[in-house]
Amino acid sequence: MCPQFFLLVAAKKNLRLQQVVTAIGIVLFIAKLFAWWLTGSVAILTDALESTVNVVAGLIGVYSLYVSAKPKDKDHPYGHGKAEFISAAVEGTLITVAGFVIIYEAINNLIHPHTIQKLDYGIILVAATAIVNYIVGAICINTGKKNNSLVLVSSGKHLQTDTYSTAGIIVGLALIYFFKYPWIDSAVAMLFAFIIMFTGYKIVRTSIAGIMDEADETLIQKMVDLLNNNRRENWIDLHNLRIIQYGSTLHVDCHLTVPWYLNMREAHDEIDALTNLVTKEFGEGMEFFVHTDGCLDFSCPLCSKHDCPVRKHPFERKVEWTLENIISNQKHQL
Repeated sequence: MCPQFFLLVAAKKNLRLQQVVTAIGIVLFIAKLFAWWLTGSVAILTDALESTVNVVAGLIGVYSLYVSAKPKDKDHPYGHGKAEFISAAVEGTLITVAGFVIIYEAINNLIHPHTIQKLDYGIILVAATAIVNYIVGAICINTGKKNNSLVLVSSGKHLQTDTYSTAGIIVGLALIYFFKYPWIDSAVAMLFAFIIMFTGYKIVRTSIAGIMDEADETLIQKMVDLLNNNRRENWIDLHNLRIIQYGSTLHVDCHLTVPWYLNMREAHDEIDALTNLVTKEFGEGMEFFVHTDGCLDFSCPLCSKHDCPVRKHPFERKVEWTLENIISNQKHQL
């Protein structure tokens, strides 16, 4: 089947999962609001406000995945995947704003303290939401990495961060419950407000990197290692490697140097071997634009092909492809 079919299937799976995540987020938000109403705890309000962000960001994520799942058209030849980066940027911004609101509420509670009640029920409710959040977040991250979806990965990390902050809030609530120190409520809220704001900053930073097509060095290095370890003798050189992400699609461009005397079919076989190798490792959600170059005289010293009928210089050593030299637009020379 064509790669476009797999891309559309992955995009639809991402959309369905995000819809489920958003529905769960609404239920958990209502549960946390109820826990806040029972207890009056500003720390629980912190959790509820972050869940508000979960719901809003989830709805934005559903729309962005709906847009990114659309097939290519004449106005969007690379597809609509950039919508995911915009969604992640909005989500990160909302998380950061929620952090400032939480700090304000915590300071106000210190100045004007109020009685906290029914903490035992509040702790049980919040703990239950934390468990659900962690499980859903893990599913989002795993699916997002598999399908190259920034929206799902961002949502998953946000949900798991929500779990960690909820766990800290539960510890703070337990201290209030056993030791009767009401100021702990505001202290815990402020501590996790800063954690939430840092999470928001990281999500915004990642989304901006995607919008600006910033190179993913970790991904490129993994691909370089794969190519080095499975190098064919007709792959004399590889350079000008670029990887751009559009939603769940990875676009890979590169120049592959092969023996100049190969006919078009033989050269295409080498391209097929390259693309099949990478697709097997990184999944079907990839598109390739591989340009073939014929070798030149200066390629002989680094070419290890044993039965080359037109060799002009003896083989000296193979050039190891690295992150630095494989992205260069220059052919390698000794």
